[in-house]
Amino acid sequence: MSVPIIMGIDHGYAAMKTAHCCFPTGLVEYAHEPYSMENVLEYEGRYFVVGSGRQPLQKDKAQSEDYYLLTLAAIAQELDYRQAGPTAEVVLAAGLPLTSFGRDKKTFRKYLLRDKAPVSFRFAGKAYTVTIGDVQLFPQGYAAVLTQRELLEEPSVIVADIGGWTVDLMRIDNSLPNAATCRSLELGMIRCLDAISEQIRRSRGISMTSAQIESALRGAVSNLDSGAKEIIRAEAEKYVSQLLSAIQECGLDYRAMPMILLGGGASLFKSHVPPASAPCRLFLLDDVTLNAKGFERLCGQMSGRDGNG
Repeated sequence: MSVPIIMGIDHGYAAMKTAHCCFPTGLVEYAHEPYSMENVLEYEGRYFVVGSGRQPLQKDKAQSEDYYLLTLAAIAQELDYRQAGPTAEVVLAAGLPLTSFGRDKKTFRKYLLRDKAPVSFRFAGKAYTVTIGDVQLFPQGYAAVLTQRELLEEPSVIVADIGGWTVDLMRIDNSLPNAATCRSLELGMIRCLDAISEQIRRSRGISMTSAQIESALRGAVSNLDSGAKEIIRAEAEKYVSQLLSAIQECGLDYRAMPMILLGGGASLFKSHVPPASAPCRLFLLDDVTLNAKGFERLCGQMSGRDGNG
């Protein structure tokens, strides 16, 4: 009997991440088979194009079947990456913010686990039969930092996981999360991108896509005029200043202790910190798959395995 594959999945608002794959949370249902099966999930006779755009905000990810379908697509992509074959039993290692961990853990585990029966579906034209044998849940952010043990040598550090919709904050004291300091702020990257898009539309009369704005924020070469680039820079600095103020209002003094940044917005944050507001020490973990890798590592330790399936 084959050993179940431990598979970490980070169910973000803007993107789904496994240890080796990442794709936007967009999910569009088609009434009939699309002209191309690329990125198409076929499940129970229905067709879904995966990865185009992003999901509407769902504070409760178990309120619809969308994140379950995205989970199947993520499993298929990770199985292909690992060359594990289309038939497998997996143990899902997933996460929740510490702020809602106790409240949502039971519901989200049940949502992903279903009845443990084999699930048949097709992704990108390939047939899969997957059994989700177990679901283990872990705290987001903290799981990612545990992959970087050298960063926990400080007596106290701030962790800011900058996601699509939320920024999850915590303070880690002596390598353990301080639950009383955990906060979840609705100040994620989507807020920044929407503010930039609106300001450019008002000031320049043009409509830019999120992909264009993100590219400009990363400093990629583009044909944008200098006026639009200046708006992007100014709005990004305004967003970072707002976020730093919110972090301090939560009682987390980034001037007194190091701050670890991770998530999709981490690199943008570091690039646009006003000099007068710079934290005392800033560590950037720009691998967006770190939470998924951390979930796998913790699940593997619990089961006496290394977590790599």
